Amino acid sequence: MNIYELVLEMKLLERRLTLYEEKYGILSEDFYAALMAGRLEEYDEYDETRTDFSRWKGIYEVWLRRKQAYDQQLKAQDLARAIRYQPAY
Repeated sequence: MNIYELVLEMKLLERRLTLYEEKYGILSEDFYAALMAGRLEEYDEYDETRTDFSRWKGIYEVWLRRKQAYDQQLKAQDLARAIRYQPAY
């Protein structure tokens, strides 16, 4: 994926993450850290949260991978060349 495609996909993923952030009242970064530290095990007994948390984790991990790819590509090229410019005529 090029930088433009990565940005588009990251924005789509962020929209999906926002739904979970609004539903549960915490940011994805904090949710992910708590989940990975085992601090959310009490919610495993509830089907809805178990399903939501699994999906939320997956979406966030994809977002992290896309962000890493974006950062790597941006470092490898000049920012001025990465900007997608479409002049209005």
